[in-house]
Amino acid sequence: MKIAILAALVSAVAAFAPSNQAQRPATELAAERREFLSQAAALAGAAAFAAPANAIRDYESVGYLGGSNVVDVNNANVRVYLKMPGLYPTVAGKIVSNGPYKSVGDLYNIPGLSGAEKDLIKKYESRFTALPPQADYVIDNINNGLYR
Repeated sequence: MKIAILAALVSAVAAFAPSNQAQRPATELAAERREFLSQAAALAGAAAFAAPANAIRDYESVGYLGGSNVVDVNNANVRVYLKMPGLYPTVAGKIVSNGPYKSVGDLYNIPGLSGAEKDLIKKYESRFTALPPQADYVIDNINNGLYR
């Protein structure tokens, strides 16, 4: 961008600077000016584009977000627990609100969890996994924007 500005400034100054050369026809000067400006525009256009971002496009554990029987307690949305009767909304809300978890066993350490709620977690424990939290999914744990 700085190069393009510098090129435009130099061309503007050069257009008004006195010349010791013999006068050339206006059409030749116009053609030369057009060529210079098109090269400067091409250079500015190339400089304006940013390098592509190297984002993760395919999350390899997307099945654990609700598409399989096993649920990732660190990344899955609260609505995934609808598949497990008794967990939604109370226990599911406590699970997603108190993460991240290093292991599935950490679920039993959730503050305010009653004995009956612990029994429900125990019932479905084989269907839980604790994968590393991914910022793209953790942000939507509680509210994924789906409303009735």
